Amino acid sequence: MPSIQPFSLLSSSTDPGFFRLLFSGEWDALARHLSGNYLTTVRDGTEIYLMNMEAYLTHLTRTLPQATIDTLYMVGFASLFAVLFGIVVGMTLYVTQRGGIYALPGFNRLLGAVINIGRSIPFVVLILLLFPLSRLIVGTSIGRTASIVPLTIAAIPFMSRVIEAALNELGRGIIEAAVAAGATPRQIIWRVVLPECAPGLVAGFTLTIINLITFSAMAGMIGGGGLGHIAHMYGVSRFRTDILVYTIIILVILVQIIQAIGQMIARRLDKR
Repeated sequence: MPSIQPFSLLSSSTDPGFFRLLFSGEWDALARHLSGNYLTTVRDGTEIYLMNMEAYLTHLTRTLPQATIDTLYMVGFASLFAVLFGIVVGMTLYVTQRGGIYALPGFNRLLGAVINIGRSIPFVVLILLLFPLSRLIVGTSIGRTASIVPLTIAAIPFMSRVIEAALNELGRGIIEAAVAAGATPRQIIWRVVLPECAPGLVAGFTLTIINLITFSAMAGMIGGGGLGHIAHMYGVSRFRTDILVYTIIILVILVQIIQAIGQMIARRLDKR
């Protein structure tokens, strides 16, 4: 029985076998070659590539769970900060609009323009622009913690508009009834507007978190960590279609869980 010699990933870029596979068009063998998860053997004078499934599965079971944790870490903290700041900005847009509780149309238009500019910048470009800010806040511009900064800033404008739209669904008659009852503006906001709009706000929070999961995958492609990093580093760069499929499945499961939880909470808060 011929002996099987493990092949080193570190030497794959300089080994003549790499170029032979590249120019011969043996794409399946090249993919296994670049992945490093294979063994080679010679049978009847022909070199045969075999997947080292034990090494491959061991690496996969270590990498994907940690990448999932990193994604949840980034999305979790970014969602928390985005909701906190988004509520403030969205509420400000609502109360300062024409006919609002604290009507300031000029300020409202200015704030709305700033939010529209923030929403117009593609997320990948925003990450690059915020590298200095991330480095200033967390001490580095790459990694899962650094990604929280651009994720939060990208989500705030979106969250603000979602909250503004949810609050605007409240009928004017309810506000007028609260004013006629002698409620102060603060009481109207905390005891009338927010409780009545709670289902819509929860739906907006859910939508924002789902968008952040998508953004985190893009952040991972440029050093942000998480599932996006695994998909790019192993799935794309090393031609591992199976790893791409695994990361997509995990992302789909995360989205489905968050969507189900959000819908359940919104239904319980809905008084209609």
